[in-house]
Amino acid sequence: MTDKPRFSLATVVLDCPDAHVLANFYRELLGWEVRGDEPDWILIRPPEGGTSLSFQSEADYRPPVWPERPGEQQKMLHLDIRVDDLDEAGAHAVAAGATLANFQPQDDVRVYLDPAGHPFCLFIE
Repeated sequence: MTDKPRFSLATVVLDCPDAHVLANFYRELLGWEVRGDEPDWILIRPPEGGTSLSFQSEADYRPPVWPERPGEQQKMLHLDIRVDDLDEAGAHAVAAGATLANFQPQDDVRVYLDPAGHPFCLFIE
């Protein structure tokens, strides 16, 4: 039996039309710190450590649609963000630049769209 190599998820990268705009949105939303900054790429990390988010500018970026529809750009992933209070967190998200999605599939989860159109969910555990 061979030993499996060590794997550790370090960063989730979100493509977008402008890395700085989207990084600033998530920095304000989450209260995270900028840890890397290049012209078309930004890295933010939680102050306590853990998995980071980075944002990469892509000239041909197409935002996903929510909910998904055949023949349209599908989402490739979404972020689930645990919060203490859905209404308070939702108001903070909107103030930071998010849009409440028209389609809400669950009563105990709120779906928002970030400034690049990526859906993300706020939920209470």
